Amino acid sequence: MTDETKKHGSDEAVDSNLAAEASAADAAVEAEVPAEPDPVEVLKAENADLRDKYLRLAAEMDNLRRRTERDVKDAKSYSVAGFARDMLAVSDNLRRALDAIPAEALAGDDAGLKALADGVEMTERSMLSALERHGVRKLDPIGEKFDPHFHQAMFEVPNPDVASNTVVQVVQDGYVIGERVLRPAMVGVSKGGPKAPAGETSTAQA
Repeated sequence: MTDETKKHGSDEAVDSNLAAEASAADAAVEAEVPAEPDPVEVLKAENADLRDKYLRLAAEMDNLRRRTERDVKDAKSYSVAGFARDMLAVSDNLRRALDAIPAEALAGDDAGLKALADGVEMTERSMLSALERHGVRKLDPIGEKFDPHFHQAMFEVPNPDVASNTVVQVVQDGYVIGERVLRPAMVGVSKGGPKAPAGETSTAQA
C-alpha cells in the first residue's frame, strides 16, 4: 500500500467518524426538543378541569343555600326566645298571685275578689296561648323518666312503688321552643323503687 492510499483511507475514516458524531449530536438535539402537545388532548384536559371546578362550585352554592335556609328558619323560630323567657317570669308571678289567694276566700261572697282572680287567670291563659302560637310549649314531665336535658332535679321523693328516677312532682313548669329547651322543669324525682326498664327514654321532648 502506498502512502497516498494510506492517506486517503485515513481521511475517509475521519470523515466517517465526524459524520457519525454529527448524526448523534442531531439525534440528541431532537430528543431534547419536546414534542408539540396534541391540541385535542389539551382541550380534553382543560374541559375536565373546568367541569371539576363547576361541580365544586355548584356543590358549594348548594351547601350555602341550605345553610342560609336553616339560618333563616332558626332565626324565625328562636328569635323570640329571650322575650318568651321574660314572659314566662311574668306568667309565674300571675300563677303565684292566684295560688296566694286562700281557697276559702274564693269560696266566699266577695264578688270583687272572684272577678280579680278570674281576670288574673284569664290573663295567664292568654299569655301562655300567645307564647304557644310562637312555638313555646309547656313540658308535662309527670310520670316520665328524669331527663337532665329537660328537667332539673330539686329533691328526691322516697317511693318504693314507683320506678327510681321518675318525675313525681313539678315545682316549676318547664318550656321548650321548637326543639330547644327554653327553661327546664324543676322537679322532684322518686327513689327507692325498682329500676326503670332498660332502654326507656324520656318523652318530654315529644
